[in-house]
Amino acid sequence: MNILIVLTSHDTLGNTGLKTGFWLEELAAPYYAFKAAGAQLTLASPKGGQPPLDPKSNDPAFQTADTKRFEADAEAGKALATTVPLNSVSHNGFDAVFYPGGHGPLWDLAEDRDSISLIESTLNAGKPVALVCHAPGVLRHAKQPDGRPLVAGKKVTGFTNTEEEAVGLTNVVPFLVEDMLANHGGIFSKGADWQPYVVEDGLLITGQNPASSALAAQSLVQRLQSAQTS
Repeated sequence: MNILIVLTSHDTLGNTGLKTGFWLEELAAPYYAFKAAGAQLTLASPKGGQPPLDPKSNDPAFQTADTKRFEADAEAGKALATTVPLNSVSHNGFDAVFYPGGHGPLWDLAEDRDSISLIESTLNAGKPVALVCHAPGVLRHAKQPDGRPLVAGKKVTGFTNTEEEAVGLTNVVPFLVEDMLANHGGIFSKGADWQPYVVEDGLLITGQNPASSALAAQSLVQRLQSAQTS
């Protein structure tokens, strides 16, 4: 079981002067869920090397057992510091692709041609793609083979408008994940703010928020294990 994890390289939160990047829990919880399933992991990012961590995601209020484990894990730290450039990988050699969120992906991965091509080619090859929190925003320009938006007619979720409002960034982000998915024809649904909620539609798995990260990873593992035994 080989899984590619795609992280953001973007570290600037709009024009606020604040830093952003990937959200630690959304990497750490899936990382260990995948490891527990025996998966081989490759981490990639648009620029390669060390992706920027959203500093807020490492505040004590947002730390979890998985984030603390990840921070103390030398092997995980080395993997994170040496992500491969996104343009050097394809779906070949991988069984699935996973995208952690954080606000960073809304600026770079949502517009990145390599990321868009990776998502399209992975799904077209019959392999699953899972994305959590803000990461479903990277589906913005992805297309189905017939040219329609990739999410058109598909059940999806992602970081909600009310959750974005709660963190005070509605007018900072380049677009709202919930609105984009709905406007592109996605059948958007959501759970309660900040509670785990994951939606599966065929090969596409989406999670609503950081609390959904582990559940989304488990859904991806179950799909891969089912494929291996079928």
